[in-house]
Amino acid sequence: MTTSAAAQPLIPQPPATVAALRQAVSQIAPAALPAFTRELDLAADQSRQGSDLAPLQRFVAQWAVYVHIQRQPEVAAEFRSWEDAAESGDAAQARQAAAHLGQLLDAAHAAVGLPPR
Repeated sequence: MTTSAAAQPLIPQPPATVAALRQAVSQIAPAALPAFTRELDLAADQSRQGSDLAPLQRFVAQWAVYVHIQRQPEVAAEFRSWEDAAESGDAAQARQAAAHLGQLLDAAHAAVGLPPR
């Protein structure tokens, strides 16, 4: 059995560092770079103000999960589809979509070595 090209990740999962994640985002989702930079600046400011690395750690974890999902075209498309369904206005469909999004996020957390949400 062969695996389709769409099922192959676009890039390997990068290490969970700011530089590696920035490079990955620039390759697989360049439109997300402004959000990456804004959120990094905010996390750095919060870390400095509170003398606490937790905001930077959350930033790295969030973007590692984002990259894990976006580097897999089929998973990214499924994620976007469920996000759209969650915004449909139908409560039952929104609950179903939230459950599926949670499953995708849980799998991504596990894949990058993070504890479950």
